[in-house]
Amino acid sequence: MTATDDGPRAYPFGPTHRLDIDPELAAVCGRQPVLRVRLPFGGDGWLVTRHADVRTVLADPRFSRAEAVGDHVPRTVSAGLPRTSMLSMDPPDHTRLRRRVANPFTVRRVEALRPRAQEIVDDLLDAMIDSGSPADLTKALTWPLPVTMICELLGVPVSDRDRFNSWVDGLLTLSDPELSARDRGHLNDYLAGLIAQRRAHPTSDLLGELASVEDEENRLTDEELVGLGVSLLSAGQEATANQIGNFVYTLLARPELWRQLVADPGLIPDAVEELSRVVPISATAGFTRIALEDVELGGQTIRAGDAVVAELGLANRDPEVFEEPHLIDFHRTAAPHVTFGHGIHHCLGAQLARMELRTAIDSLVRRLPGLRLAVAPERIDWRTERLIRGAEALPVAW
Repeated sequence: MTATDDGPRAYPFGPTHRLDIDPELAAVCGRQPVLRVRLPFGGDGWLVTRHADVRTVLADPRFSRAEAVGDHVPRTVSAGLPRTSMLSMDPPDHTRLRRRVANPFTVRRVEALRPRAQEIVDDLLDAMIDSGSPADLTKALTWPLPVTMICELLGVPVSDRDRFNSWVDGLLTLSDPELSARDRGHLNDYLAGLIAQRRAHPTSDLLGELASVEDEENRLTDEELVGLGVSLLSAGQEATANQIGNFVYTLLARPELWRQLVADPGLIPDAVEELSRVVPISATAGFTRIALEDVELGGQTIRAGDAVVAELGLANRDPEVFEEPHLIDFHRTAAPHVTFGHGIHHCLGAQLARMELRTAIDSLVRRLPGLRLAVAPERIDWRTERLIRGAEALPVAW
């Protein structure tokens, strides 16, 4: 166990800067890919950064999510997830819930949503273009698209989006446990009200479909439905909205990348995968897992009961897996990035996020090939103290 002379080193090492990987973190973890650290909340744990080790932690049943429930557990976020969240479950509970809700997020079902996503994007870009250059792309496109899509899928009134936008934003704060807990409570109460309505008056949306199941084997409790709704709103809104903006920022801050896609829009699916690999979405390591038994990993012995967190951004730049890992290469073949996770907790909405990212970027490339940042890249302001990285605003011109 190596850290500092005074014990485990405090993680994170420094503040998040734009979309950069902390160079000191990369240097230290390059030498010590399994590192004992002091996490911001709850105590010490192991930070895992090598691609193979991260995949092991994410997929090996010896590392439990269910045992990581509770605010006493070492973690990177201010408030732990509730036990009713699918992200806090191990099999068989996780298997039962995931099987019940997975169907709407299959490749086939997501592809059926593509025309609606295209319609939303077209309407949003029509309005932006009619209003004239310059524009804030976060307000014009990157937030309205995923919020509208997830609201329609779940059956959440889009008219309420300002309220739950604020709650999701507070929920994902890194530094204020009281704010996070309060806004989780607001969001839970809001979704519980919608679910009660669906129980009484079934609808054809996802919440209505799940709430109307009567047989005991497949019926979800109100608490499980609320947990599912919170997870989907958080990922479908906050994560996808910020990542659309992050990808466009990366492309426009390096115009040669944008020009590649303008010249060959057929590269966009591969570009989305490569940008998913190289553009970090999280400001910190992911959710804690607890070792259920002693495990040898990266030359270290992780003891039963130890907390472990995985740094996906560094795993996605592991030089043992990716040649020239810091290079953005749209021709890179089969990059097995872990941005959407790995194993049983692989992101349920990964295919939906991919579809929205591809649709947004493809539409921008085809309709606005001259798109550019309206200010210098260094003048973009970034959201701070949030789990998900993203720009406060993205001024663009054309």
